Amino acid sequence: MREFTRRGAVALGLVGLTAFAGIKVKDRVAPLTGAAGTGAAGTGAPGSEGAPKPSLYESDGFQYYTVVDKDPLITPAEFSLRIGGLVEKSLTFTFADLQQLPRTRLVRDFQCVTGWRVKKVAWEGVLLRELLNAAGMQASAGALQFTSSDGAYTESLTIEQAMRDDVLVADSLFGKAITPKHGGPVRLFVGAMYGYKSLKWLKEIAGTAEVRPGYWEVRGYDVDAWVGKSNGRSDLPT
Repeated sequence: MREFTRRGAVALGLVGLTAFAGIKVKDRVAPLTGAAGTGAAGTGAPGSEGAPKPSLYESDGFQYYTVVDKDPLITPAEFSLRIGGLVEKSLTFTFADLQQLPRTRLVRDFQCVTGWRVKKVAWEGVLLRELLNAAGMQASAGALQFTSSDGAYTESLTIEQAMRDDVLVADSLFGKAITPKHGGPVRLFVGAMYGYKSLKWLKEIAGTAEVRPGYWEVRGYDVDAWVGKSNGRSDLPT
């Protein structure tokens, strides 16, 4: 994987986050190949019941999905992200806090499990593992649960998956602030997995002992959603 340093890390004044010092912003363009895992729920292609259906196409190639009647509208000033559960210390980040942390840019294809793909999507934000390292994971933590501000959607990753260098807490899409329809102001991006793992409107991250299947996984989708190696699909890796 090629890495290009774009600018030095921002000096931090946040209490308890000195572990970030010296990390630099990097562009990560080459795809990462993730080994397929075994899903805790779902053994292949999901059935038609509850399958996601887009309501419209966006001009940037994305299709718009929602599982609630009304999507949350959260301004950057209102945003906060809590990290809790099985961690050494609970932390809360405002949008401004995240902006001060070392930045990472990822350029990857975005692949939906329903078949559509948007090529060379540019995301920017903070590597999830940097936030987890700041909080400190307890020895009993084996996974993470992510909660959306929409009040319905959850997702999960194992700790090992969350520590990859293509898992981002993102606040920028194609060089611009992420819009509410795209899950802004802050969302999760899991580069090597199908889009349903990239939870929108990120609100909370909790350390858990075991994987807790997310919204679509309890409806038949694979928990370990590696592109081309899960859900009965053979898409090219992203």
